[in-house]
Amino acid sequence: MSRRLVRTVLIVAGVIVGGTLIARRLGYNLGTNTIVRCRQGHLFSTVWIPGVKLKELDLAVARVQYCPVGKHWSLAVPVRDVSLTEEERQFALAHHDVEIP
Repeated sequence: MSRRLVRTVLIVAGVIVGGTLIARRLGYNLGTNTIVRCRQGHLFSTVWIPGVKLKELDLAVARVQYCPVGKHWSLAVPVRDVSLTEEERQFALAHHDVEIP
C-alpha cells in the first residue's frame, strides 16, 4: 500500500472519528440506534455513523432515507436526546428503519 493511500485513509478515519466525537459532545447519540426525525415530524431510530452511507443518501447533517413510521422517503436529521420525552424515545427505538441485510 502506498504512503499516499495510507495517509488518505488515516485522514478520512480521523475526520469520521472527530465528527462523531463532536456530535456526541453536542448531545447527539450517533451510532446504531440514533433517533432521527423526518420532515413530517415522525421519530424513528436508524444507524447513523458519520461518513458511512449504507442505505441512504448522505447530505452531511441530514440524510434522505425511508421513514418506517410514515412509510415514505424523506429528509431525516438526528435529534438531541435532551429534547425528547421518555415516551418519544421509546417510540423511536421501537420503530427502527430497514435493517441492513
